[in-house]
Amino acid sequence: MRVPLRRETTRGRTAFFIKEVTKTIAGKLRTLKSCLGNLPITSKQAEILEVKPSTQISPYLEKCCLVISANVSYKNAEKDVKTLTGMYVPAKTQQRLVHRHKFELPTVKGSVEELSVDGGKIRLITPKGEKCLWRDYKGIRLHEQVTQAFFQENEKLVNWTNSQPLNNPLTCLGDGHDGVWNVISKISTSNQRREILDWYHLKENIYRIGGSNKRLKKVESLLWKGKVSKTLELLAGLEKAENFCKYLIKHKSRIVNYKEYSDLHICSIGSGAVESAVKQIDRRTKISGAQWKIENVPQVLAHRCAYLNDQIV
Repeated sequence: MRVPLRRETTRGRTAFFIKEVTKTIAGKLRTLKSCLGNLPITSKQAEILEVKPSTQISPYLEKCCLVISANVSYKNAEKDVKTLTGMYVPAKTQQRLVHRHKFELPTVKGSVEELSVDGGKIRLITPKGEKCLWRDYKGIRLHEQVTQAFFQENEKLVNWTNSQPLNNPLTCLGDGHDGVWNVISKISTSNQRREILDWYHLKENIYRIGGSNKRLKKVESLLWKGKVSKTLELLAGLEKAENFCKYLIKHKSRIVNYKEYSDLHICSIGSGAVESAVKQIDRRTKISGAQWKIENVPQVLAHRCAYLNDQIV
């Protein structure tokens, strides 16, 4: 009997507190689900306390739901919220809370010196019996600051990034994917951008050539110092290196003296920050069995990013 009695006492005290703070008992009475139980509150009290007219859940309980469902499925969020708060918020309600919430795009406080862009994939709902359908989204990491993801909204990504305080020079990192560099080409200006091809992806591609290990080590040594022309000379006429040479020519201006940049700590030489960010996003979007309606994907990404950026308040 102790737990119900304690909750009943807490509700009584909270109702008294609401009355004392709002200085009113006017308005239509309704019930608000909260971490303290079901609380009686009038429409006038709710207005003063800035509780939305349509909601049946307190702001703090809603925050608890949003934080938990940013990490687990809505069904598991239902169980976790019940365990942690004692309140039952059904999975469908958890989902509605996410899709009606307005997740604002973040604004960074300090100057952005580095950023990296990468792609991720998300699984869409398909009719039963049909093949899985995966679609790309773009993730961007403003280093040491925030992560954001956009689904089929490259222009929105670019506009948001350009609205931030971008440093001059602005280091922009990415792998060899054309889609990544198409996005980066619209960020800031060509004079302000310092474009760098991710060293670790470059190195990985070196060893995909195959053949003589001694030659591959020589290629790595040359490119570590940014010597593209000498590398092309070394690989000239080698059929299995033809695609790699085309890759080097395409990204020649982005292949820097990685050794010097690393030794002098000029800037990062890898896009690991955004690759890690995409993996963190995927920890929610790719949980076992997860499939999403295409129209819900932007909100799902915004929800997860808001959590990663500590924006759920």
